[in-house]
Amino acid sequence: MLFPLRVLGPIDTESFPRSHDPHVRLASPDLPENRRLVNHEKPPPTAAVPEMLKLSWNAADHAQALSQCRFLEGPRPGLLASGRRAAAAAAVSCCSSPASKAPALAVVSDGLARVEPGSGSLADRLRLGSLTEDGLSYKERFIVRCYEVGMNKTATVETIANLLQEVGCNHAQGVGFSTDGFATTTTMRKMNLIWVTARMHIEIYKYPAWSDVVEIETWCQGEGRIGTRRDWILKDYATDQVIGRATSKWVMMNQETRRLQKVSDDVRDEYLIFCPRESRLAFPEENNGSLKKIAKLEDPAQYSRLGLVPRRADLDMNQHVNNVTYIGWVLESMPQEIIDSYELQTITLDYRRECQHDDVVDSLSSHEPDKNLEAISQLNGTNGSAVSPATEDYRQFLHLLRLSGDGLEINRGRTQWRKKPMR
Repeated sequence: MLFPLRVLGPIDTESFPRSHDPHVRLASPDLPENRRLVNHEKPPPTAAVPEMLKLSWNAADHAQALSQCRFLEGPRPGLLASGRRAAAAAAVSCCSSPASKAPALAVVSDGLARVEPGSGSLADRLRLGSLTEDGLSYKERFIVRCYEVGMNKTATVETIANLLQEVGCNHAQGVGFSTDGFATTTTMRKMNLIWVTARMHIEIYKYPAWSDVVEIETWCQGEGRIGTRRDWILKDYATDQVIGRATSKWVMMNQETRRLQKVSDDVRDEYLIFCPRESRLAFPEENNGSLKKIAKLEDPAQYSRLGLVPRRADLDMNQHVNNVTYIGWVLESMPQEIIDSYELQTITLDYRRECQHDDVVDSLSSHEPDKNLEAISQLNGTNGSAVSPATEDYRQFLHLLRLSGDGLEINRGRTQWRKKPMR
């Protein structure tokens, strides 16, 4: 499915995509060798600058993003499936050098792969993400911005959830699925089918701070006959430490009737070609928190925040309330003493009903005792599996989001909180 590409010769700078970044300059025979690459900045005197492309010494990430190639070689044996899967869209990773990981798109047709001329947008070339070498997962790096940091001087859980959503969308787009926000396959679009979130589970072991670089890996897998799942692993890019994990379940729904529908073999073949051949779980532990059922919180709740109204900014490109907005609503009813002394470690949300722009929402929360609460603070293994220290101080809550008028359930959730670390 994924074909490694090699640079077959020097890149012709005349056909090289022109960068709009002011820090990047393509070399030209008409330019003097000592011409400055960035205003008021000279290249390092000891650096060997290739003639085909001259970059400022502090633009390594731009160089990596712009080093995308468009060359093709034959398929690697055993990677490409036969039958209907051979006709599905496949992604090609551009591997001209270890530092060149900008994604390139290809189409598989009649068992042969070819790179479409001009495939890949400017965003694709500048994005710090790409399919992994086997093409069965996707990794992307993000810098935590100042506006993504909250009162704890670290990224908020909404920031983390937005990054998970971003890398998932980029993965879907990178393998050729639609860019309309639904990540639909060709068959799904013909049948007017979309994916909707059924459950989201996020565990955060260490929140990144402003200017930290986070690397997120994501992949998809089948999940029964009516759904699929997407998993994520978050790492501190500087230390390679696992700082979080997440998993989600998605079901297929008819966009017009709003009824759930089983995943057909045709749809399954279209997306399973991009999934790991063997089961790979972000949470491989038995009885892990992502599997626990959430009981419905009944009135009277200990804490509540009533009359929440979606803002225009809360709507996604499909005119529905964004999944991340529900996280903020859940936290609105948390008691202030918990917010002041604890930080969110785990959040699990079951999505029961869509929320429209004119709905009014109530947020309810109550403390949930749990004698067997697993504290996740020490990480072992490649997925950051947990060991539970008995000395940690944790709190657990149940949550309910409902429509204010008729009380219909929108979302139910569970959160786990740990004492804030000393800073």
